[in-house]
Amino acid sequence: MSAVVTAEAWVAAHARELSEGCATIFGFGEPAWREYRSAAWYVERLRAEGFTVEEGSGGMPTAFCAEWRQGEGPVVGMYAEYDAVPGNCQAAAPERAPREGLGFLAAGHTDPHSALGMAGLGGVLAAKAAMERHGIAGGLRFTGEPAEKVRGSKPLHAAKGYYDGLAAMLSFHPFYMLPLCNTVRWDTQCGAAYAMIYRFRCDAPQAWGARDGAPIPQSHSDIRAPGANDALVTMYQMARQHRDAMLPHAGGWSISEAILDAGQATADNLPAVQADLQYMIRVPEVAQAEQVTAQLDRIAEAAAALTGCTWERHWVSKSRPGLTNHAMAELVWREMQAVGAPRWDEAARDIMRKVQRACGEEAMEEPLIDACTRLVAPRDAEAELRRALPPAQAHSTSDDYTDMSWHAPLARFYVARPALRGGPYPPWAMNALGGIPATIDPMVQVAAKVLARAALRLLEDDAAREAARAEFEARTGGGVGGETWMAPLCDYDPPTGFGWPEYVETVRGRHWHLPG
Repeated sequence: MSAVVTAEAWVAAHARELSEGCATIFGFGEPAWREYRSAAWYVERLRAEGFTVEEGSGGMPTAFCAEWRQGEGPVVGMYAEYDAVPGNCQAAAPERAPREGLGFLAAGHTDPHSALGMAGLGGVLAAKAAMERHGIAGGLRFTGEPAEKVRGSKPLHAAKGYYDGLAAMLSFHPFYMLPLCNTVRWDTQCGAAYAMIYRFRCDAPQAWGARDGAPIPQSHSDIRAPGANDALVTMYQMARQHRDAMLPHAGGWSISEAILDAGQATADNLPAVQADLQYMIRVPEVAQAEQVTAQLDRIAEAAAALTGCTWERHWVSKSRPGLTNHAMAELVWREMQAVGAPRWDEAARDIMRKVQRACGEEAMEEPLIDACTRLVAPRDAEAELRRALPPAQAHSTSDDYTDMSWHAPLARFYVARPALRGGPYPPWAMNALGGIPATIDPMVQVAAKVLARAALRLLEDDAAREAARAEFEARTGGGVGGETWMAPLCDYDPPTGFGWPEYVETVRGRHWHLPG
């Protein structure tokens, strides 16, 4: 029996265990920087499998770095993501319903990272089992990556050396955008992204409107000062008004904002002391992110001056665009062809039909779109993707695997999650199908097998590994630190101390909470 056969057999034999783990992380539904239960679950599981685990890697409380070695040899990297998205609480059921004890505004898995992480865990444990049985020398590194939705952890891990020394990195994501379904990215990798929080402070409301050095006579009149909320609203409106002027009219960029709560709802006759406004900038290139940031800084300064506030910019993430490696893409594509596309049984399809009916659609004999059940050659997917992009645009869409690609040869591949014919469907439908075991487990099984097979190929095939390394060095002008290598942009501490939403335990039970 070959090593890849052993690995695939391990995944099949542990299908129930992986399914239960996937359901557990889906049920936790923890959002960015607050994935306490999810990270602890992975740490315990990896230690039980003999991995050495560093908790809180990179200074991030919900990150980890696990490593296992068997003799001297190359080390291959894989990873888990496990953050959920506020406002997307959904039960693993074929109708719209929040998870028990919660409301719809709590967090839930959308991509779903619950399944992404479990596929990664299945892949690394299957590769380990095959290495042990067949005496394959080398190692496996498995990182826990919180806050992917704000591209949070990977720039920090990259800057602190957690991807250095790897022979290769394998990056999997559930399919989310045609034509990137059951395929490997070829030339067009994801682009750059910046995320930051603009914080406004109203620390001296008594000075607002003062004349001749005299303060406002009554303290309750301080409420006349615009305060931090007005600064936030002013910036929010001005940035939206100037959005079209921030970037050239090229495809594939976006700017989104989110208001972080400061817990001031019970203040009486006082202006807001603090207000935080987060921006997420997704663009093809770093230069465009810098251009937008400079404009946002000017708007923040103007908003603060108009409202009697001070302002600060705090980084959440600064992430590089991705680096292509054709040798890695070819290697992973070969393993994808060996495994094949996911296969769903009739019971799973019946659940999909129930979701269609719950959404007011006709239940179809074949509820899945065609792309879910067939493979697409990387070059064909690339050609289809490029049809919608300007010729000069080198990168498209957003994901922070890109920071890994500058530290080791990397392949990025996608496996189909259930996508239904008809629609358009409300978000809960996709979210539910990403949590129901019968509908999401086929994707987890396929992705875990591809990850394990590709890792073993990299460990055993010296020529394939060396080809990937040679291309990496050619594209970077000599590897890490080379002439055309892009250094980490991260020059900030982990942004874990802000008012990120989370779950809390009180005398009333476990609740979804917006902290101050």
